[in-house]
Amino acid sequence: RGPLLKSLSFAQLQAYELGRIKPDTPYASQFNTQQPRDGIRMPTLAALFERVKALGANTVRFNIETKLDPREPDGTVSPEAMTQALLKVIREAGMASRVSIQSFDWRSLQLVQKLEPSIPTVYLSFQNANNNTIADGQWTAGFRIAEHASLPAMVKAAGGAVWAPNGGALTQELLKQAQALGLKVIPWTINNPAEMEKLIGWGVDGIITDYPDRLRAVMQARNMPLPAPVAAAPSR
Repeated sequence: RGPLLKSLSFAQLQAYELGRIKPDTPYASQFNTQQPRDGIRMPTLAALFERVKALGANTVRFNIETKLDPREPDGTVSPEAMTQALLKVIREAGMASRVSIQSFDWRSLQLVQKLEPSIPTVYLSFQNANNNTIADGQWTAGFRIAEHASLPAMVKAAGGAVWAPNGGALTQELLKQAQALGLKVIPWTINNPAEMEKLIGWGVDGIITDYPDRLRAVMQARNMPLPAPVAAAPSR
């Protein structure tokens, strides 16, 4: 295991190349169509915002996730420090109207709602045979499912604008419940075109995927409106 990211300076982070997954690993086998690129380094969020502005991509939005784990509090900076630093960059770039912030650790979402209530918060959840982030309040900023009629009701009570469950945990009934409460529902991480097709048919409000090209193809086949592509300028 390498050093904690919080222990490294930005200059030290630049020593890591990000253009390829480590070959011959189970993770690499999941993304065997990935095209590696040399010389890719970690950008700052501010640099990403500036690049999108330079491309004239004025309709592009940013769904930013705070990567926190309440079970390992020493592994990252605190939710307060991370959220405040994130909001500072967003404000300085003038991007508050084009951003949503998501997290499995709902503490940071509660902070966003307090410090910058105009930014929509996306409440992630994960429920399967081996994971349950809503079981005991640890991930959910103290909100407990036993005290609410359903998970969508708990997200609504927490002040969320969007509920983002893992695709395997979403049912049509839960989708209807959430939307009736005024929540948008955007499941993750949907990479199979058949699953995309099913969820679009159910009426989800969006889909998180590793393969936007596949999702565009599914949407195009259904004659759904698509965002215009953005011509990428050469990397600097």
